[in-house]
Amino acid sequence: MRIFESPIQIGISACLAGDKVRFDTGHKRSNFCMDELGNYVEYKKFCPEVAVGMSIPRATIRQVRVGDTIKVCRPDGSGEVGEKLTEYGKTVAHEQAKELSGFVFCAKSPSCGMERVKVYNEAGTGNSSEGVGFFAAQVMKHNPNLPCEENGRLSDPHLRENFVTRVYVYKHWQELNLDCVGVHELTQFHAQHKYLLMSHNYESYKALGKLLGHAAGRDLDEVKEEYIGGLMKGLSRPASRKNQANTLSHLQGYFKNFLSKVEKREMCEAIDHYRAGIVPLYVPLTLIKHHLTVHGNEYLAKQVYFNPYPNELKLRFGI
Repeated sequence: MRIFESPIQIGISACLAGDKVRFDTGHKRSNFCMDELGNYVEYKKFCPEVAVGMSIPRATIRQVRVGDTIKVCRPDGSGEVGEKLTEYGKTVAHEQAKELSGFVFCAKSPSCGMERVKVYNEAGTGNSSEGVGFFAAQVMKHNPNLPCEENGRLSDPHLRENFVTRVYVYKHWQELNLDCVGVHELTQFHAQHKYLLMSHNYESYKALGKLLGHAAGRDLDEVKEEYIGGLMKGLSRPASRKNQANTLSHLQGYFKNFLSKVEKREMCEAIDHYRAGIVPLYVPLTLIKHHLTVHGNEYLAKQVYFNPYPNELKLRFGI
């Protein structure tokens, strides 16, 4: 795993950090964020509702569809704060989110929800889960490559692992001196992330390789922006068991001239058992890492796939 020059900073809804900023003076502390991931990152806390002047405690607010527009207000229609939340979101998006490597939002919140936020009809007699929190919408809109996730979804081991992977890859990208990065350096970066990206989205790996192969003569800033956009989009698809197994099989091929028949059979069985869901990813991965240590391979040793984040997080134990 790469050692970064500066701490990883992640934005987080303040209530998820344990701050008592909710309407009822409560919080929604995320144990994973604060007790596990928090050992490796720094958080910048945001409560948009408090930031726009709402008190603690306060009346609840909701998203309400009025004609063709959606406003954020109290259930009785008073105290509309949608415009203030939007403007605050734009400010954070432009002035602070650029320094972040990820963001964890509070699910279902009319200000912070990433998706499936309830939007009520004007009469308050029904709702649909079609909204996006007004604050979160601006952060995501103006920082489309920023890894974002909701607290509830982080309970899923695959989504949790996927989010942390994206955070670390994005931080790696942020620490490149992009003003001094040319096609050669981009190609090296792409090569280091080859098997990680293959395990998530093989088509993205091929497309980005083609992008860099045809970069000569193009505006380099445009190439960089297209590349990181494609990389983060490709990684946003959680790695499937099938793709992981295919990636492991590719890696196995590097050792075919070094292993005995027994060792080859052992590795094939470990990959097949993972493919079938009998063992978690770390079982065949640990075996391949063992052979890499014994036999050595400079190219593979640089692969982010083997250690995308601190092993102590144990994220591959559950997938």
